[in-house]
Amino acid sequence: MRILLIAPASGHWRGLGRKRFFNGRTFRFSMLSLLSVAALTPDGHQVRLVDEQLDEVPWDDPVDLVGITVMTATAPRVYELCRRFCEKGVPVVLGGFHPTFNIEEALTHASAVVAGPAAEGWPAAVEDAARGQLKTVYRGNPHAPVPLALPRHLLNPRGYVSLQTCYATLGCRNQCAFCSITAFYQGQRYRRDIGDIVRHLEGFDDRFFMFIDDNLTQDRDYALRLFRAIAPLKKLWATQASIEIADDPELVAAMTDAGCVGVFIGLESFSERALCSQNKTIRPPAFYRDAIRTLHRAGMVVEAGLIFGFDGDGPEVFESTLARLDDLDVDVMQASILTPLPGTRLFADMRQRIVDLDWSHYDYKWAVFEPAHMTRTDLMAGLEWINKRFYSPARIARRLMRWLVMPRGVGRFHIPLLLNVAYWGRQFQFGVKGYNPARERPEAPELGVLASARHRARG
Repeated sequence: MRILLIAPASGHWRGLGRKRFFNGRTFRFSMLSLLSVAALTPDGHQVRLVDEQLDEVPWDDPVDLVGITVMTATAPRVYELCRRFCEKGVPVVLGGFHPTFNIEEALTHASAVVAGPAAEGWPAAVEDAARGQLKTVYRGNPHAPVPLALPRHLLNPRGYVSLQTCYATLGCRNQCAFCSITAFYQGQRYRRDIGDIVRHLEGFDDRFFMFIDDNLTQDRDYALRLFRAIAPLKKLWATQASIEIADDPELVAAMTDAGCVGVFIGLESFSERALCSQNKTIRPPAFYRDAIRTLHRAGMVVEAGLIFGFDGDGPEVFESTLARLDDLDVDVMQASILTPLPGTRLFADMRQRIVDLDWSHYDYKWAVFEPAHMTRTDLMAGLEWINKRFYSPARIARRLMRWLVMPRGVGRFHIPLLLNVAYWGRQFQFGVKGYNPARERPEAPELGVLASARHRARG
């Protein structure tokens, strides 16, 4: 069979990679999920992969089966693709978070759904489709292995900051109410054989790669064994981890020796009430400052993930958070709006407050529920405001100057430089404006997210 695998994109993101400047390349790394699906495809079939940020869907080419990975925000675009392939008589199989949690909805558009991880579920779907006996629902097995050799030749390397990604673990034991990872893996955590990981990393010459684990260091002993095993490879990498790693000198040293140059830390909020409501803990401000300095001394760039819209957040939260970020010396920030994704406990808890069920708005930039202490417009405006202020040229320059005097700072100066410039370019490319809802409230605000809505309507 001729199989087409699609990574969908909507709004500003569709075709973004074809732009000459600020095309999202810095944030686009090898699509491990779809490459794994391609690797899991039984022998004897032709596989083509399309990334809609970079590629057009080849409507005129003959295709026998289509597989599409679906996040909630891309679901409307995916359903449009399903309709068009259905009109051509081509069966479509959906996988990923959204169809796993919304099987009945997905099946109103697609021929079949692979619920959960792709291993075992996708190969079975392909074999059944080849016999003309495609079922509607397949269940993946998180324990089943994924081939080490991935068909990276299916991707255009010029479109990605790196084609090399790896995972050591799946899932997370934390019970954050807003996190779909917890729901997808049902609070379980799965670990790969360390020897397999080493062989995977030895299989490519590139020095830099990404660990895409949701919390690489959650199993401390396993993480230590992993870092010691990959240290002789002399590669450089970045990952997601908990801020608590800074409390563990042995773990930080092992990460440094193994080549870690950057960590994404989910700080989420500086409000104790907000974090407690999501089953997360908060540490004193001094701890965050000392922790980030510890990671800086180890030569790691620190990107903080922050969420706005908790019930304890009022209009002043954006200004106070910006001041805290300046004080903590955070290098990069990824800010989002609290989004109750279907399948999470947050979605069930907030169901009566959700006023917007347009899945395309579930992209972490829209307020799809009524906040407790500000309007939806103020919440969206505040998010744009803090993004624009944090990535102002003056603040970027101050952050970069720190790296010139940090340990290993000169050698790794390009990392925060590239990330900050890329985020600044995103504000420019997406027309981010916003306002500080604690100080101003225009009668007819013009927000980037509203401009994005018009863009989607035209597209």
